[in-house]
Amino acid sequence: MVNSKNNSSTDSENSSGDVPDSKPSLYFEGEKVLAYHGPRIYEAKVQKAELRKNEWRYFVHYLGWNKNWDEWVGADRLMKHTEDNVLKQQALDKKQGMEKSTKSGRSAPAKPKSSADVKLDKEETKSNVPKGKKRKTDSGAEKGNVSVEKLVKIQIPSTLKKQLVDDWEFIMHQNKLVKLPRSPTVDDILTKYLEYRSKKDGMMTDSVGEILNGIRCYFDKALPALLLYKKERQQYHEAVSDNVSPSSVYGAEHLLRLFVKLPELIAYAKIDEESLTKLQQKFLDFLKFLQKNQGTFFLSAYDGPKASEGNGKDKES
Repeated sequence: MVNSKNNSSTDSENSSGDVPDSKPSLYFEGEKVLAYHGPRIYEAKVQKAELRKNEWRYFVHYLGWNKNWDEWVGADRLMKHTEDNVLKQQALDKKQGMEKSTKSGRSAPAKPKSSADVKLDKEETKSNVPKGKKRKTDSGAEKGNVSVEKLVKIQIPSTLKKQLVDDWEFIMHQNKLVKLPRSPTVDDILTKYLEYRSKKDGMMTDSVGEILNGIRCYFDKALPALLLYKKERQQYHEAVSDNVSPSSVYGAEHLLRLFVKLPELIAYAKIDEESLTKLQQKFLDFLKFLQKNQGTFFLSAYDGPKASEGNGKDKES
């Protein structure tokens, strides 16, 4: 679940304090609710309710999901847990499943777990999502032959989750695309990170270089198959030819999407547990590098060509 969420302690510090009687809360602490997360609706529990700037905010826990997905949301992201709303949730799940089946030629499996799929959390009026999908089903579904329980977890920093939300919003709601070619490109960013690590460690390490080459390889292979929205495909075919690699054309916006899909991709590689743990640490360090340079690497607005119209998307987002 690619989601944008604020740390609970930080949000609490920003709360406005006393709750005036003139604006009662629609939901109470401990209440079971239905919550939008991207294009889908999930069962959740309200853990905190606070009034900020005359608007109620709710800290929710998605039932059956790791607490890392807990987040603060507005009232427009929530619905009462009623029979009618549960039917609405089921109808939306069915619609999303049918769309995925139509696009991929596969039956729609239960969504895999959290970090494997980015769920873009936006307000209900903007919600499309599973992060499209963020999560696996409560029953512990499997994707293909890989158990979601074995997926390596990649914790994406909250500000980068917000970046994913904005990315989805620009493309799916504003019909805007990233202007290509990007600068810096994925190749440029990987090179900058290698220079950063070499300077910090005082030496050029082969292991870091190998990991970066792996990221580049995964990106080039995964971009056309997994990382593009349907509205971006025409632009891809125009920008990338047979002798041009995507990593020399695309930038941080699409590179970040890769880290949502990496857990699934890596799950098919034969990597021992100790090596997976080290990979997790390397990926987290790289994501922190992206976060540190977020203002330089990422666009604040998309001003590229208008996206070609089309329903749905090729990647789950």
